[in-house]
Amino acid sequence: MSDKTILVVGTYDTKDDELNYIADVIRGQGGGVKTMDISVLGDPSAPCDYSKHQVAEAGGSSIQAAIDSGDENTAMQIMARGSAALALRLYREGVFDGLIVLGGTMGTDAALDLCQALPLGVPKYVVSTVSFSPLIPPERLPADVQMILWAGGLYGLNAICKASLSQAAGAVLGAARAVEAPDFTKPLIGMTSFGKTVLRYMVGLKPALEARGFEVAVFHATGMGGRAFESLAAEGAFAAVLDFAPQELGNHIMGSSISAGPDRMTHAGASATPQMVSIGCYDLVDFIGWQDVPSTLAGQEVHAHNRLLSSVMMTPEQRREMARAMCRKLSAAQGPVTLLLPLQGGNEWDRPGGPLHDAAGLAAFCDEIRAQCPDNVTLLELEAHINDPAFTERVLAEFDHWVSSGVITP
Repeated sequence: MSDKTILVVGTYDTKDDELNYIADVIRGQGGGVKTMDISVLGDPSAPCDYSKHQVAEAGGSSIQAAIDSGDENTAMQIMARGSAALALRLYREGVFDGLIVLGGTMGTDAALDLCQALPLGVPKYVVSTVSFSPLIPPERLPADVQMILWAGGLYGLNAICKASLSQAAGAVLGAARAVEAPDFTKPLIGMTSFGKTVLRYMVGLKPALEARGFEVAVFHATGMGGRAFESLAAEGAFAAVLDFAPQELGNHIMGSSISAGPDRMTHAGASATPQMVSIGCYDLVDFIGWQDVPSTLAGQEVHAHNRLLSSVMMTPEQRREMARAMCRKLSAAQGPVTLLLPLQGGNEWDRPGGPLHDAAGLAAFCDEIRAQCPDNVTLLELEAHINDPAFTERVLAEFDHWVSSGVITP
């Protein structure tokens, strides 16, 4: 008997040797294997546990329809939909504990959909010829996916590619054995933030909320953190969210590649999860530090955070645009929303005398928030900075009111 079972997925008509090698490594380490074929035209050397016909049918189609399409992109999207639906069903039935998918660009395209379908915490490994490539947009990466480059593996087994394949096989089995799946026994609060040098509210809020019987997960709002936050919000995993660092929304509307995608600040509202929202780093657009400043932001002041990440200060009009975007997103919320507006600033660098202080820009943003705030949102203006104790105290007072009125259940 094996302790954990790994689902091995790929196009067995073209990558039979490599996929079987991965399966053998997993079995050699004491793991179990289930196999899924997402090829269209050919067949594996031996039957898979889940055939290409079952995969296509799980997506509401058929292999014949994929073949008749006459287009490999259309055909592979049929297999992507089917493999995602089938894998999710199998996981819920307890058939497997972790997933590994092998592919070139075609297989990777399907793998991303498959991995997106599985909950956060399920070990997901993609072995790809385009791992880490700019071909893969950030919004298609599941928040907890692991990738390894399939070096030297375009056609057949060799000593180089075996190094990648065996590492990935061992990694997914090890992850399945070691993972501590999310335990939602305690009600969970989702919070967005950045490090303590720029935003400090979580230092006081986390222990205070834990003392009230809640667990607190703080998400680093640098693209992938926001994706993880939104993914869990979409599942209704949070008792409430404290979305105090909305900068990823600004990044997206200003065209930065450091984005959590177009759905940022939507899933908590769609799932009717109570939200408190604020303005942490609302005024900054992050971009990749080792690249040139985007042409659309040329001439604006730049703050270099480190060699990986730099930030551009928004102009007053861009801040107004950010305010409008926040209000549009929050207007669709199905649950209670409180927007806390600290009138003295939204990050440590924008205090008076700080390197990014811009009183006119902050005033423009606040004016636009007041003008655009939708009727379903309670606007609380605070004569404080977001990093002041007064902000934390007001958040806790509002939180306690929600608990006492039954909006949040401890």
